[in-house]
Amino acid sequence: MDRPRVGRVFKLFSPWQPRRSRWTVPAEEAQGEGKKETEENIREASLSNYSGGPHFFEYLFVVSLKRNHSGHDYEPTITYQFPKRENLLRGQQEEEDRLHGAIPLFCFPDGNEWAPLTEYPRETFSFVLTNMDGTRKIGYCRRLLPAGGGPRLPRVYCIISCIGCFSLFSKILDEVEKRHQISMAVIYPFMQGLREAAFPAPGKTVTLKSFIPESGTEFISLTRPLDSRLEHVDLRSLVRCLSHEHILQIFASAVLERRIIFLAEDLSTLSQCIHAAAALLYPFSWAHTYIPVVPESLLATVCSPTPFMVGVQKRFIQEVLDSPMEEVLLVDLCEGTFLKSVGDEGDVLPQKLQNDILSSLAQGNNDLQTLEQVNEHVSGPFVQFFIRTVGHYSSHIKRGPDGQGNFQERAFCKALSSKASRRFLKKFVKTQLFSLFIQEAEKSRTPHAGYFRQKITEYEEQKKQKKPKEPKEPKEKTVK
Repeated sequence: MDRPRVGRVFKLFSPWQPRRSRWTVPAEEAQGEGKKETEENIREASLSNYSGGPHFFEYLFVVSLKRNHSGHDYEPTITYQFPKRENLLRGQQEEEDRLHGAIPLFCFPDGNEWAPLTEYPRETFSFVLTNMDGTRKIGYCRRLLPAGGGPRLPRVYCIISCIGCFSLFSKILDEVEKRHQISMAVIYPFMQGLREAAFPAPGKTVTLKSFIPESGTEFISLTRPLDSRLEHVDLRSLVRCLSHEHILQIFASAVLERRIIFLAEDLSTLSQCIHAAAALLYPFSWAHTYIPVVPESLLATVCSPTPFMVGVQKRFIQEVLDSPMEEVLLVDLCEGTFLKSVGDEGDVLPQKLQNDILSSLAQGNNDLQTLEQVNEHVSGPFVQFFIRTVGHYSSHIKRGPDGQGNFQERAFCKALSSKASRRFLKKFVKTQLFSLFIQEAEKSRTPHAGYFRQKITEYEEQKKQKKPKEPKEPKEKTVK
């Protein structure tokens, strides 16, 4: 890829100049300064952008490698898109122009030094673009060798959607891949039917009717997981790559908004693990630079002095190690080790709560079968951690006559009986994670009736039941 084009894309996504363009650096939870919604509010906002209910997707792109002007290297180029440009409205065409500058770069983040191949493992990965108003677009990618014989170059199918549901879009990519092996023309009716279908509610199924030459009519069922809170992640990847202790220390680093770099050979592992690590912060959302797979041309991101959570292919490990970095946690997902650390990751969280998390993670692993079961088992202890440390937040928001809340930070921190928990809380309340969360709570006149609130209520009920009853005083015997 020629440098001028890379320069333009870098400015478009620069994490240090968020006001100069409509799109910021790819980030699952990045927001404009001083403005942030909770995870559940963002999801609701992104699903209500369309008057007739949310579309499954906005665009489908096919990105192929083409010879660049020098004739020596290959440049990723969009070779197919749906819907076609002439079918877009003017505003959509302007947005599409911005996407055209970014999509190829993130579909082939590993540079432009390619050669025709006879074998290549298919990879499914993702990237995320965040608008300045907080709305998000996720790029779901499938990279593989096209059908045929002899040496050939990989291509990428990329679906752009505002909806986070990785398992469902993986199945959609399977269908796109199957049709593309037959003919590009077979993709259009399938994608048109998908675009016209309403996105199902959690736990519900939508069935699409599709005709394939020589196979006849097919009915394709797409089911959304019942637990929509975790439908955008696969926590199995994190558990496969890292020990529970390492996962806990990554969580501790993220809670204090430090710089975290994940290294892995393949794109799938990188994107899955970084999404999983960010998901452990629920009900809080990472509000800083967040790039599941950093393109080679944007490796300077790892020198940023601000917090970030990024994934880098291990082939670029030397460039990363040679970069000037301070207080960074460098995670090798291939070896399951830390290559760099601050050194105090094991002391950030209260020791008793750390032990409780590790104990919960170690129990009942053999009984887990489905992805939803694994996700709930791994995420549950971290949700409980936040319930026990910040679950009392709503009782420390005082409201004025206009309904506007005012958070009482000092009383909130003092409310915990444990000194270790109070020390942690004094640091945590200063993070942007907490500040943006509490800002939303102050604005909301009634407590948000989401998963976190439900779990807080359950925890409080359990505490009441476990509270020992005061012994009754013995009745005095009457002496006759």
